[in-house]
Amino acid sequence: MTTPSNTPPEPRDNNSLQAKSGRYERIFERFLWNSRLLVMLAVVPSLLGALVLFIIGTLDILKLTVTAATYYLVGGQPDIHETVVPSVVMAVDIYLVAIVLLIFGLGVYRLFVSPIEPAESHPASNPFNVSSFDELKDKIARVVILAVIIEFFRAVVDITFETPLDAIYLALSVLALAGALYLMSRAHKHHRE
Repeated sequence: MTTPSNTPPEPRDNNSLQAKSGRYERIFERFLWNSRLLVMLAVVPSLLGALVLFIIGTLDILKLTVTAATYYLVGGQPDIHETVVPSVVMAVDIYLVAIVLLIFGLGVYRLFVSPIEPAESHPASNPFNVSSFDELKDKIARVVILAVIIEFFRAVVDITFETPLDAIYLALSVLALAGALYLMSRAHKHHRE
C-alpha cells in the first residue's frame, strides 16, 4: 500500500502550457519583427517614382536642347528666350523631387530593413547614409526647402510688377528665403557638432 505524500505531484500540464505559450510568443514576435518589411510598400514605389522623375527631367532638358539647337541653327522657330529659364528651372525642380524620393526610399530601407553594404564604405555625411529617423527627416527637409526655393524662383521669373508694392513683396520674399537658408545652414552646422 502506498502512502500519500505531503508534496504535491509536479503538474506536467503547467510545463507543457508554458512551453506552448513560449512557442506562440516566439512565433508572434517573429511575425512582429518581419512586419517591418511592410516599409517595402513605400520603398519600391519611391524608387520607381524617382526613376520616372529622373527620366522626365532628362527628357525635358533634351527637348529644350533640341529646341535651342533648332532655334539657333535652323531658325524659323518662335523666340525661346522667355521659355528657356523656366524650363530649366522646372527640370531642376523635378530632379530635386526625384532626389527626395531617392533619399526617402534608401533611408527607410536602411533604417527599417537592413544596412546597405555599399553605402557603409561612404562617409556618414553622404545624403543616403542615415542613422536615425530624425536624420532622415532633416535631410529630406533640406532638399524639400531647396525644391520650394526653385519653385519660388520659377514663379518669380514670370512676375511683372504693376505697383511698387509688388517689388517690395518680392524683396521681402527673397529676404525670407535667404533667412531660411541661413537658419538651415546654422542648424546643419550645429547638428554636425
